[in-house]
Amino acid sequence: MSYNTQMEAARKGIVTKEMESVARKECIDIEVLRDLIAQGSIVIPANINHTSLEPCGIGRGLKTKINVNLGVSKDCCDFASEMEKARWAVAMKADAIMDLSCFGKTEQFRQKLIQFSPAAIGTVPVYDAVGFYDKELEDISAEEFLGVVEKHARDGVDFMTIHAGINRETARRLKNNPRLTNIVSRGGALLFAWMELNNKENPFYEYFDDLLEICRRFDVTISLGDACRPGSIKDATDASQIQELIVLGELTERAWQKDVQVMIEGPGHMALNEIAPNMLLEKKLCHGAPFYVLGPLVTDIAPGYDHITGAIGGAIAAANGADFLCYVTPAEHLRLPTLDDMKEGIIASRIAAHAADIAKGIPGARQWDNQMSKARRDLDWAKMFELAIDPEKARRYRAESQPEAEDSCTMCGKMCAVRNMNKALSGAKII
Repeated sequence: MSYNTQMEAARKGIVTKEMESVARKECIDIEVLRDLIAQGSIVIPANINHTSLEPCGIGRGLKTKINVNLGVSKDCCDFASEMEKARWAVAMKADAIMDLSCFGKTEQFRQKLIQFSPAAIGTVPVYDAVGFYDKELEDISAEEFLGVVEKHARDGVDFMTIHAGINRETARRLKNNPRLTNIVSRGGALLFAWMELNNKENPFYEYFDDLLEICRRFDVTISLGDACRPGSIKDATDASQIQELIVLGELTERAWQKDVQVMIEGPGHMALNEIAPNMLLEKKLCHGAPFYVLGPLVTDIAPGYDHITGAIGGAIAAANGADFLCYVTPAEHLRLPTLDDMKEGIIASRIAAHAADIAKGIPGARQWDNQMSKARRDLDWAKMFELAIDPEKARRYRAESQPEAEDSCTMCGKMCAVRNMNKALSGAKII
């Protein structure tokens, strides 16, 4: 039996090598996994041309995954630096990498990234269109936008953000319901401007069936982009965000009819009390498709610390149904992230994802914490460092402040509760 996509294979009862790999890593029954892929609740982004890929599953019942953004801009156009970030992202166990390059001829970098990376690779083709064709935005045709999608698909991109939900009706809703921060999605703003300048429908919406044919041919997972995601907590859960989500739900069913895998992208900036209802709303309106969120950032006042605001929101979102967290770095809203910014963002997102997996009861999640607690009880510093989510930082902090007693730290010294309880329970003198 032949198939084009992981979804088509699952619907035909075929277990692919990608499914086998995911089932082993996730400790999930292979037939359960196959059924969830068939119904669209799990995706395995795996372009047929991405030969270095180590596939991961995203969706119901699986570990929460994290994505790392990188890529060049006009002001910071250093492809070597971005490649170094990619190497570190893989080493730090990122599940996916999105190349958000928006300046120059990015093809060579993208191909090199795909050739190197075992992590899934995502892109936003609309970012690349202006540089690829060397044209003004308004002069790019619908066919040319689709041409960039096909180019990325041929290169081996596993998932693509496609802002197809901001059609003319969604744009009308936005204009009739003014926002504090308008559209903050780069791709959403570009397509809104294109529609306004040309007085035409969004080409990704108008020619969605043609888009699906490209994605089906290469098994590209569509990540239906949230062009109207809120850029401030004031704009969260407003009319245009919900209007777009309704459209994305309709497009999801159209994609599934063609056996194309789908994820849904979501907010954005959002107050704590709105996060759980938004997760429920997305799952309901988009028929249980995996949900991919940026943050959410739970306050607007923390530039320089948005990896923290994003981790707080991400943990709550994932605990309530989000499947995939896009990392946020300390540089959010301020500059292109450095390598150190990226590292901090990855650690914050991994903490959020793991905290959510504990809450969701993902098999094996609590075991890691229990092992760390045992190492702490035993004052086994080597084991603690081995189990730490950031071993390098843990070792450095310990080395920078040496205690008098080796079985304690400089916080408590010989008054360490763990040390003294171990001695008391064994009948030894405490001091």
